Amino acid sequence: MSGAEELIVLLRQFNVEGDRFVDVFVRAHGLHRTDMNAVAHVWRAAEEREPLTAGELARRLSLSPAATTALLARLERAGHIERRPDPADRRRIVLHMRPSAQELAHAFFAPLGAHLRAAFSQYTREELDIAADVLKKALQATTQAADEAAPLTSEGAAIRP
Repeated sequence: MSGAEELIVLLRQFNVEGDRFVDVFVRAHGLHRTDMNAVAHVWRAAEEREPLTAGELARRLSLSPAATTALLARLERAGHIERRPDPADRRRIVLHMRPSAQELAHAFFAPLGAHLRAAFSQYTREELDIAADVLKKALQATTQAADEAAPLTSEGAAIRP
């Protein structure tokens, strides 16, 4: 097996195990997988200080406007997110993660972070930089494949320009 093939196999296995780990969380808290992905996008937007609108979230999740509205209503009822006017443009509504949801997610995912940091501690900064570059390229390739596949599905075709 070539190095690239082995990486593809390992990434596939990592994805499956990551999904299994996240499924434990979503089942324990009565969420759907899409709910968890939405919350992750809202959290990341907050970390990057980039306001996230419902429309942008719909694009990222490949959801129709109606499905996005239902998703956001579920997350608001569960107390995970809230919609607020954008301070820079009060006509826009942006999504925010509630502190209680952040605390819940942090408590569950912090041990995974600790295990990953321990696993990575044996590598030099240079080796980790190479690994990060490989993962960035794998992420870009996966994103590109997903964008290309979206028009092939009825849901994706409904939201494509």
